[in-house]
Amino acid sequence: MKYDFTSIMDRRGMDAIAVDGLGHGFAPDPPKEGWDVIPMWVADMNFPTVPTIPEAIIERAKHPAYGYFDAADEYYDSIIRWHEKRNGVTGLTKECIGYENGVLGGVISALTCFAAPGDAVLVHSPTYIGFTFSLENNGYKIVHSPLVKDADGVWRMDYDDMDKKLKANHIHAAIFCSPHNPCGRVWERGEIEKAMEVYKANDCIVISDEIWSDIILAGHRHTPTQMVSEDARMRTVALYAPSKTFNLAGLVGSYHIIYDPALRDRVVAKSSKPHYNDMNVLSMHALIGAYKPEGHEWADELCQTITGNVDYACRYIAEHFPGVEVAKPQGTYMLFVDCTQWCKAHGRTIAEVEKACWNVGVAVQDGRMFHGPCSIRMNLALPLSRVQEAFDRLDRHVFNGAWV
Repeated sequence: MKYDFTSIMDRRGMDAIAVDGLGHGFAPDPPKEGWDVIPMWVADMNFPTVPTIPEAIIERAKHPAYGYFDAADEYYDSIIRWHEKRNGVTGLTKECIGYENGVLGGVISALTCFAAPGDAVLVHSPTYIGFTFSLENNGYKIVHSPLVKDADGVWRMDYDDMDKKLKANHIHAAIFCSPHNPCGRVWERGEIEKAMEVYKANDCIVISDEIWSDIILAGHRHTPTQMVSEDARMRTVALYAPSKTFNLAGLVGSYHIIYDPALRDRVVAKSSKPHYNDMNVLSMHALIGAYKPEGHEWADELCQTITGNVDYACRYIAEHFPGVEVAKPQGTYMLFVDCTQWCKAHGRTIAEVEKACWNVGVAVQDGRMFHGPCSIRMNLALPLSRVQEAFDRLDRHVFNGAWV
């Protein structure tokens, strides 16, 4: 490969909650003495990003003035070219693109245009913890439509359940996650079409979180929600960011794509009211650096690397951890692991399993926060050698060997 996805990057003392935040809030506990940390919980990556990003930041930072600014045309042009090349998007214009201080901020700005505190909002479960916190913090009633596994163990939407719950709760705003976090489903075009028909039949605005849309594993392809029909194009607020793709969450900088002018005017007006939703000049240049041709190459190699890590992890679980189940993700770098049968067979709780993982430095995340009652969530965006070491520890000290 042209880029480095094998070096072990030391993030200690570099403001990374993945390693320095252990033991605080809902982070895993630090390991017992003698074990180093393998960060597999918070959804950022342990790879150095594409060099064009720091180059772009450094080049802009050389100029010693950082005052008020307008977004450059190259910012919008970079986004348009990125979506055209990676997803075949046509007809996207500068006017349809708007800055957001994070995808979750965009979710709330859009929701508050169409729903008041106390109103119900439909989301699928398992559910990204950020959706749960944001909706609860803003006083919304969360209505879950559970994803179900088919005979092949693939997560699917239950369209009848969605329709019934939209009607029963008089819901007119829904959050759609594509690819899905934490399950890792990359929805097929036909699946999205059916979901959007359900939303249309219930006069429901759709807020589509597509932040993971660049991290697609081998054999799969992302279909933007807005591409499946003209109605979907005009009904949907789509939210994107380079942060997951290029490990830029600490720079802050997301954006929306909204084609319907009236819908766009309402969201932009709402997001402007707190006077906080302003772009950082360095995050703008980071996006421009990310969306260069080198960024396409880097993202392609990232997807190859993650595909290999996912293949290794799922195969290892199937061969070595009886009673532990995982639906192989098709996108993202997260693994949602169901320990229900293992816990029943061994008389253990999921909290005890998590603590056993943490004790030996495998810093996985509590899946209960994502509505997986006996699950753990694992970040596989690490060099393969670290993934291998993590699973060796889980084998010898959690699922098959004596606990430390």
